[in-house]
Amino acid sequence: MPTPNLNSKDYYAILGCTKSATDAELKKAYRKLAVKWHPDKNPDNEDATRKFQTISEAYAVLSDDKKRKMYDMYGKEGADASDNMPDGAAGGMPGGFPGGFPGGGGMPGGMHFSSSGGGMPGGMGGNMTPEQAQALFGSIFGGSDPFGGSGLFGGSMGGSGGGGGGGMPGGMNINMGGMPGMGGSMGGGGMDPFSMMFGGGGGGMPGGMNMSMGGMPGGMNFQQQQSSSRPQPKRYDAIPPRTVVSLKGLVSASERNGDQGVIKQYNPSTGRYVVVFEENNESMSVKASNLLQHVHVKIHDVKSQPELNGKRGTVISWSKERYNIHVMDLNKFVSLRPANVVLDVGVVGQICGLNSKPELNGKWGTIKNWIRESNKYDVQLSASQVIRIKVENLRV
Repeated sequence: MPTPNLNSKDYYAILGCTKSATDAELKKAYRKLAVKWHPDKNPDNEDATRKFQTISEAYAVLSDDKKRKMYDMYGKEGADASDNMPDGAAGGMPGGFPGGFPGGGGMPGGMHFSSSGGGMPGGMGGNMTPEQAQALFGSIFGGSDPFGGSGLFGGSMGGSGGGGGGGMPGGMNINMGGMPGMGGSMGGGGMDPFSMMFGGGGGGMPGGMNMSMGGMPGGMNFQQQQSSSRPQPKRYDAIPPRTVVSLKGLVSASERNGDQGVIKQYNPSTGRYVVVFEENNESMSVKASNLLQHVHVKIHDVKSQPELNGKRGTVISWSKERYNIHVMDLNKFVSLRPANVVLDVGVVGQICGLNSKPELNGKWGTIKNWIRESNKYDVQLSASQVIRIKVENLRV
């Protein structure tokens, strides 16, 4: 597949697809790019907003059979004019495309936009509004959560809410949470759009138990352990395999910032993670500081918006000392302080801002329990060390 070119005026090039792309390939390309450049994942970034609109406009045209046929023959003006033509007219216009067709192409769900004239600065494309782009995004992902991992690998690759520290390659990893409803990677609002990209984003089991099967991508692989095999030591300071992440802060490969993948493994000798990307199964070795975990959370004690309390959501970005959360039940985005965001049991986070024991800042640990009354976590740093810290002192 070609590389997406968001500065192109060609809709296929924008999505990184060929003219022979199937509907499924177009949708897959749109989903990946829309999640990467969604305005709420890129707060205060006007360039990301323009790119999100451009991606949405391209997909709105190419996902409509009549518009796509007219676009292939006559370009944007043809796509704009297609709504004003009777069905079947696109195939039989002799002598080329007459000029002067009115704009006003249609989008799924009866919305209309015009891609003729004007355009956005820098050759970014047409005139789809932010509201129309958001509406298209919502219609594609429906009630699912686009920000929890997508099912391109099949099987159960997408669990981002726990799963424990590491597990045994090719074996079975079972993590028991301590609080009902806190251990699963789903909750409340159905499937998660980030999670749908990696194969289901499996929900948690009752009572906070999360079971994940290791093995080969694309499905579960049970491997019988030989009696002479030594079990891998359990790690509490490493992000678990199959956690959904996005890349951030890369300098040498800045074009990959925002790309989404899943943790495959952790290399303790280098302190780096192998991340597998959703679109092509390629992998990259990156530092923990270049990862944002798209883990599931529960919203707690928001006094200004009490209707949010108890709702489940997915972390989509970190900006201005706040989490941007996609709330599944409400299909909306909210910006919350860390004290109002409760991470799931089993999530591995980094300690920060700890004044009583500053030597622990920068260390990673696994959440073992959340104490509601004090809004604190019990965090396991090693097999022999568990500490209790405020919720705001652990970040992902």
